[in-house]
Amino acid sequence: MALSYRTRKRLALVILLLGLPLYVVVAWGIMGALDRPPIWLELLIYVGLGFLWALPFRAVFRGVGQPDPDAPPESD
Repeated sequence: MALSYRTRKRLALVILLLGLPLYVVVAWGIMGALDRPPIWLELLIYVGLGFLWALPFRAVFRGVGQPDPDAPPESD
């Protein structure tokens, strides 16, 4: 099922405003529950988690920053 541009744009906004802060809190909680690893390993874990959250949403975020392809062309 293909999502329209408008739907993808709204869904991306919801993911960024609600999903990302929730993911940060969960990742922070998991890291806090572990014994503190060396700083280089902690940095690698946070970078990995920062990359990992976006993978399931690649299709939603792809092309959202571009102009709407279905919009009628603007007349000058």
